[in-house]
Amino acid sequence: MRVVIVTESFPPDVNGVAHCALQTARHLVDRGHVPLVVAPATAAGNGPDAQAPCPVVRVPSIPLPGYPQVRVALPSRRVAAAITEHRADIVHLASPFILGVRGMAAAARLHIPAVAIYQTDLAGYARTYISAGEAAAWRRIRSVHAAADRTLAPSSAAQRDLEAHGVPRVQLWPRGVDTVRFRPDLRDEAMRRELAPNGELIVGYVGRLAPEKHVELLAGACGLEGVRVVVVGDGPSEPTLRSALPGAAFLGRRTGDELARIFASLDVFVHTGPFETFCQTVQEAMASGVPVVAPAAGGPLDLVAHGQTGLLVPPGGTAAFRDAVQTLVSDRALRNEYGTAARALVEGRTWAAVGDQLIGHYADVLAARRTVVAA
Repeated sequence: MRVVIVTESFPPDVNGVAHCALQTARHLVDRGHVPLVVAPATAAGNGPDAQAPCPVVRVPSIPLPGYPQVRVALPSRRVAAAITEHRADIVHLASPFILGVRGMAAAARLHIPAVAIYQTDLAGYARTYISAGEAAAWRRIRSVHAAADRTLAPSSAAQRDLEAHGVPRVQLWPRGVDTVRFRPDLRDEAMRRELAPNGELIVGYVGRLAPEKHVELLAGACGLEGVRVVVVGDGPSEPTLRSALPGAAFLGRRTGDELARIFASLDVFVHTGPFETFCQTVQEAMASGVPVVAPAAGGPLDLVAHGQTGLLVPPGGTAAFRDAVQTLVSDRALRNEYGTAARALVEGRTWAAVGDQLIGHYADVLAARRTVVAA
């Protein structure tokens, strides 16, 4: 199968869309398929894509105003040309919004089936950044995804949202987690002593530091006795958060094996953002054997078994997050119980397993197209 993955982000970018696109490309190669990636150019230009398992076509891009870490693709004929030259059997649109729209249009002109991967809660971001933009965001989402042969939602909450807003042909496709890289035995006592020199319990957040993530909700945990809050990631909210979270350690962006050691060295993982369609960092914490506190909204509803692998709390409340953290830090046996159960729950959620599910979706879409043509 020849697949063109048109993605709004790709490594060296560090975010859920980029990571999922990379893992998809790797799995397709592993299974003997032939992928090609089309992605925005990086700030460094069109240098070699060292992590990529397949060729990558870079489209000219510009930094998003106010958030230069995010690149936005410019209009380009390279998308259609890449799909044509690759002789694609199917087009995979990763979180389509700008570049993906051009990929969708090119696939339609060339009569090539397209699968759209819903991954970013644009309506939620609109509520955060543009007070009156939510309805417009849903119109855009509906328009883009209605043109696809199939839309794949990462969680049951995301699937319900899409269907409620009129998006047709939606099915569930979750995300995998690297259970070899993220594992409990990477707990690093030397790292723990460096982060918490007075023997504090370590409560961590990993992710982008942006307004929609509401990391400021960790303020209550910063005030708990015997707790050290550790924040991993970067983004435009970092200066504000340094003031809002007194005593917290800000480690900046960390990746790879170093990030895996940090996850495993936490006592509690907290994710604060209410707009997650999936929330990969929750899965990585669970794979690391760490109990999770997360909002009872969006993707975490599928991931966290409340009272078994972690605690779900009402979104948006500083006190709710503080109290949940307090419950876990005060009970070592409960932390161990939840952490062990969390690891067990995600052990079957490998990228290979979900990658095979994706290939099954491709096959279904191709078969449906052949049926229509034959009719």
